Amino acid sequence: MGSATAWQRLALVLLGALIALVILWQCFTPGDLGPWHRVLLGALLTLPLWAPLHGLIRGQRRTFAWATLCVIPYFVIGVTEAIANPATRSWSASCLALALVLFVSLIGYLRITRPAGGAA
Repeated sequence: MGSATAWQRLALVLLGALIALVILWQCFTPGDLGPWHRVLLGALLTLPLWAPLHGLIRGQRRTFAWATLCVIPYFVIGVTEAIANPATRSWSASCLALALVLFVSLIGYLRITRPAGGAA
């Protein structure tokens, strides 16, 4: 993967996949909430991922930099749920994997678009 466009597309696809996974995770995990409450909860849990979407689409380096911070909570949720809740281990492992690969793709974009002089 050598081009900035490829890294950008990968990050956008992974962002969408992580959003979909979190919503589906909430919808299919057993609990006391009704189906619409689960969808709403899933949508609320994905709010940090929606914040950088516009800048990622436009290819703004600053957005790629701070978007890495938006991924950290999903990494933490994935690790915590994988350890603490065996019933949702497959969901949490998927969340953890997507969060890690998304983080790497964001960093990959930043490295490939780094200015020639070094620091931005």
